[in-house]
Amino acid sequence: MSNRDRRSIPEISPAEVARRQSAGEELTLLDVREPVEWRLANLGDDVLKAPMSRLVREGVEALPTAARDREAEIIVFCHHGVRSAQVVAWLRQHGWHGVLNLAGGIDAYARDVDSSVGLY
Repeated sequence: MSNRDRRSIPEISPAEVARRQSAGEELTLLDVREPVEWRLANLGDDVLKAPMSRLVREGVEALPTAARDREAEIIVFCHHGVRSAQVVAWLRQHGWHGVLNLAGGIDAYARDVDSSVGLY
């Protein structure tokens, strides 16, 4: 995915996610990192998980049930935001309207918002 293509992906900043969480909004977060990465940095127990490798193999069937609503706002993230941008583009091509990429991924969230999340 080129830089130009990534710019057309709707994004949300880590600070905005934190602000919305602090305001009590229930956000649907979808982690597309691989299982080996999950223990290295974690945004909490309520995060939905669908590794990108599984999405590639199984398509939308690999999505957790809570992420199958094509109208729901879903914030997709990975380590630095590249894989999640690809997943957001793919989901949008398949009819999801409210998917957003977490700009900079979990790494940016840990650096800008909450270092306890973990860095790797």
